[in-house]
Amino acid sequence: MRIATWNVNSITARLPRLLAWLESSGTDVLCVQETKCAESAFPYEPLRELGYEAAVNATGRWNGVALVSKAGLTDVTVGLPGGPDYDGDQEPRAIGATCGPVRLWSVYVPNGREIGHPHYDYKLRWLEALRTAVAGDAAGDRPFAVLGDFNVAPTDEDVWDRSAFDGLTHVTDLEREALAALREAGLSDVVPRPLKYDRPFTYWDYRELGFPKNRGMRIDLVYGNEVFAKAVGDAYVDREERKGKGASDHAPVVVDLEV
Repeated sequence: MRIATWNVNSITARLPRLLAWLESSGTDVLCVQETKCAESAFPYEPLRELGYEAAVNATGRWNGVALVSKAGLTDVTVGLPGGPDYDGDQEPRAIGATCGPVRLWSVYVPNGREIGHPHYDYKLRWLEALRTAVAGDAAGDRPFAVLGDFNVAPTDEDVWDRSAFDGLTHVTDLEREALAALREAGLSDVVPRPLKYDRPFTYWDYRELGFPKNRGMRIDLVYGNEVFAKAVGDAYVDREERKGKGASDHAPVVVDLEV
């Protein structure tokens, strides 16, 4: 079973590339982040023509997540149970479903903006709520994983130059402690292999030639429970999908399971 996660940075803008990639990659289930569209504008029909059904949590031009599956979609949970609001809004940042033999969550963790900003506190509270929400599935006896854009680099090795992030979000102790607490709920980091260079970055800024210079970060993560992690046969970053005109600033992370 092939499972992937991809922040597409607008599913409308990326649709031709997304459809071509799904067809060529043989992916069974894709966790999507940053759909940037209302649910009514989600491209259900083009995906259905390729054999995929979709569960979507999206409300407009910002955020938005989805699960796109050839393996079935049951027991769908829309939104993060117990998740915090931001400015009175329950943002569309999480969706969970059972896809054949596995239970999956697609998540788009808040960015945090800057240290001390209300959005930074919101990010920490959101991660705490995520830990609580997934604890039961994480301790279960079926394959379970939370996949998505976590907007946190777990270690200094997961950014191209730690000094370039001094005073910025994504690398702070509090963010990394929140990730560690999530792992302590019974999840482990499925680290993909890079297809080029020595570190498996998943995001490169559009600015200042970030991708050609490999000034990247590993912030798109796969956190699986023990059953899921033991079933992993391979995991890699499909760096090719970050290339060329019209690419997202994130690359897909692909995981092959023996289930």
